[in-house]
Amino acid sequence: MQNQDLATHNLLQRWGLNNATVYRNPSVPLIYQLSMLQADGSSTRPDSINSTGALVAYSGKKCGRVPKDKRIIKDQGTEKDVWWGDVNIALSPESYGEVEKIALEYLGSRERLFIIDGYAGWDVNHRLRIRVFCTRPYHALFMKNMLIRPTEEELKKDFNGDVDFYIFNAGPQIIEKPIEGVTSEGCVAVNLTERKMVILGTQYAGEMKKGVFGVTHYLFPKQGVLTLHSSANEGENGDVTLLFGLSGTGKTTLSADPKRNLIGDDEHAWSDHGIFNIEGGCYAKCVDLSKEKEPEIFNAVKFGAVLENIEYLSNETREVDFSNISITENTRVSYPLEFIPGAKFPAQGGHPKNIFFLTCDAYGVLPPVSMLTPEQAMYHFISGYTAKVAGTEVGVKEPQATFSACFGEAFLALHPTLYANMLAEKIKKHDTKVWLINTGWSGGKYGVGQRMSLKYTRAIIDLIHNGELKNAEFENFPIFNFRIPKAAKNIPSEILNPRNTWKNPDEFDKQLLELAQKFQVNFKKYEDKATIEVISAGPKL
Repeated sequence: MQNQDLATHNLLQRWGLNNATVYRNPSVPLIYQLSMLQADGSSTRPDSINSTGALVAYSGKKCGRVPKDKRIIKDQGTEKDVWWGDVNIALSPESYGEVEKIALEYLGSRERLFIIDGYAGWDVNHRLRIRVFCTRPYHALFMKNMLIRPTEEELKKDFNGDVDFYIFNAGPQIIEKPIEGVTSEGCVAVNLTERKMVILGTQYAGEMKKGVFGVTHYLFPKQGVLTLHSSANEGENGDVTLLFGLSGTGKTTLSADPKRNLIGDDEHAWSDHGIFNIEGGCYAKCVDLSKEKEPEIFNAVKFGAVLENIEYLSNETREVDFSNISITENTRVSYPLEFIPGAKFPAQGGHPKNIFFLTCDAYGVLPPVSMLTPEQAMYHFISGYTAKVAGTEVGVKEPQATFSACFGEAFLALHPTLYANMLAEKIKKHDTKVWLINTGWSGGKYGVGQRMSLKYTRAIIDLIHNGELKNAEFENFPIFNFRIPKAAKNIPSEILNPRNTWKNPDEFDKQLLELAQKFQVNFKKYEDKATIEVISAGPKL
């Protein structure tokens, strides 16, 4: 066996695995070599190498996460803790046993097996030791990128015995016989008590990344550490900013600030020591990627990166066609954090000075910037609002309000109010300012008004970072009761109050009322555990 030492032999025996060849923490060049052999038993297109040296791989039928196939094991340890419902669907321990058995039998029957060890969390006081078993080289390289890579000394010290969490990725294997509680041929089963995760019926690599994130949402809060679906950067003076936002709000674009160092683009945690990145890499969208628009990400597509579900302009030159979405709109690239110039190492910082809630308001009624009270911050953190516009999904022809609790509902293991309470405690303790930033429409809803100028949004963020905006004169924004600035340097004063940008103020008032009603309806799901102060911080009709 490759890399077959006593520790490797013992961990294989523990899980009943007897593969002919095992690659434990292989080098990137070796993974590339093995990916060309295609002896992984999957039925997807063969891997290849693009013109800039990235590994190109395909996930088959599933090109994105499948939330309906995710299951959390409901047992004595989780029954009273987990936020059960549409997000966290329960599976019995007995059914989990069947799922795990299928996965281990598949993994053990393959000629070769990959084992990847890594950390989740840059804070040495809170990081988790993760071990991944998989059969596809692309999955091995993906997790080698996304986890924090241990040094040789750390591998010997921290990964010779048990670890904190195991991932058994048997994605090419489907479920062929009915299992109670499993409703399709695939299942992503997370056993929080036994600290294991099983993947069947999907080869999409993002299931592993988000599976780890979901586990931290369960384990970290129990240690007083708040998990955050956000990006983070740091200024020259050490001031940290967190940026929350759902897809299309500008989270990645605005966190890539040439005047600030990137801590991370997607997953963070806030401990008593400050902010730290959970991941060792980035997983960026590739649709219409160009050197002009996003040079840092474009230049990260090189040897060691993984391009997922992408097409070539030419099979001969292997030049990538980033505008081609014939396989999926969810084309992605995974790369280590060090591929981004200016990335901070270790990827952690102090307590945030500012937090931005980014929303793309397609109704065109929210101000470009609002300062929130701690109670409003809790309300809007729990709400997690943005809007879909025409073309984003099949059947979407008019703006549609979208709410995702804590700006990452799919990953919440516990009730959203728990995370909101932790956020409120931390922003009060550290005097963190929270701002709602509308990167959506102004002067009318989508189709009538114009998208908020990126130049103005960046100018607003700069004014917040240099401390000028918090000293501005503010006025009340009706219904939502936000505090909005009357004037700001380099920003046209009329856009600061969106009502001034509409040709018909009555239409604005009507649209504002409609959006406020949507907020109220959505928040009813959380009122049973929210305080009166937080409920009262929402819009008032």
